[in-house]
Amino acid sequence: MPFSIQNKMLRTIAVAATTVALCATMAACGSSKGSDSADKALELQFVPTNNDGSMQAKAKPFADYLSKKLGRKVDVTLATDYTTIVEAMSSHKVDIGIMPPAAYVQARDKQAAKAILTSELGAYDRTTGKPVEGKLSGSFKGEVLVRADSDLKKLTDLKGRKIATLSPSSASGYIYPVVELKKAGVDPTTQSTLTTVNDIPSEITSVLEGQQDACFVFEGARNVFASKFAGKDLFKELRVLYLTEGDIPNDAIAVQPSMDQALQDKIKQAFLDMPNDEEGKTAMAMWGHKGYTQAEEKNYDTIEEYIKEAAN
Repeated sequence: MPFSIQNKMLRTIAVAATTVALCATMAACGSSKGSDSADKALELQFVPTNNDGSMQAKAKPFADYLSKKLGRKVDVTLATDYTTIVEAMSSHKVDIGIMPPAAYVQARDKQAAKAILTSELGAYDRTTGKPVEGKLSGSFKGEVLVRADSDLKKLTDLKGRKIATLSPSSASGYIYPVVELKKAGVDPTTQSTLTTVNDIPSEITSVLEGQQDACFVFEGARNVFASKFAGKDLFKELRVLYLTEGDIPNDAIAVQPSMDQALQDKIKQAFLDMPNDEEGKTAMAMWGHKGYTQAEEKNYDTIEEYIKEAAN
């Protein structure tokens, strides 16, 4: 073979080898930016049930626990409200979201979240409002609470009254009771006075102190937040005016839809194992979760219908 041709071939092979090596390097660099790379911390965010400052301190032990279970660093942050976690999932700033049902549906519609599990909560006796020992539920009702001595007797009595609510993105704290009020013939957005507050303890306080006539909360709220009201018996001072007809699916444990399936499975198993050890139980207690079960997307479809009706 002539030297000039041989020399050209050698140069071509060298360039090709360099190109392959460069592409491999770039691919490796690119993969390190994804959530599936073990070198990158996983970002988890949740919406706290109350904003009294205690949840941030509890987030660190949970981050350590999950990091140990997954074998990689996990950062845990608190969402300021329901819309914040939707935006965080949509912008890919968060890999795992512990999402209230309505927030999950909104993120799902943006193709920014995929539910891998649904939380299980303690079931409640709908006559006494007390927990049913040993019974779990994958859904709950919305509650309308009023003072025990209130003259309000039925849902439509809320016409013209002052009502404390959560964010309009909250299923039990706004969407479901608003829709069912509309179905009963009262549009609370125009015929009552709705006041948005930060959390359920604040809602309850406003009713106890007579600032508001009623509040929209989740089923069992009196039991869950009893410890926040020392010296008061919430079951004696408050009563349930109304329970929503619609069942609301519990929180979703959601991930980015593009996440590697093996990583999704590992995260899923970590949550499923939580009820089996004390650290896991402590972590779950931050949201009142008692366990986890396979998520069924159809269970969240009803929320979409309610969201549309609430907006009309």
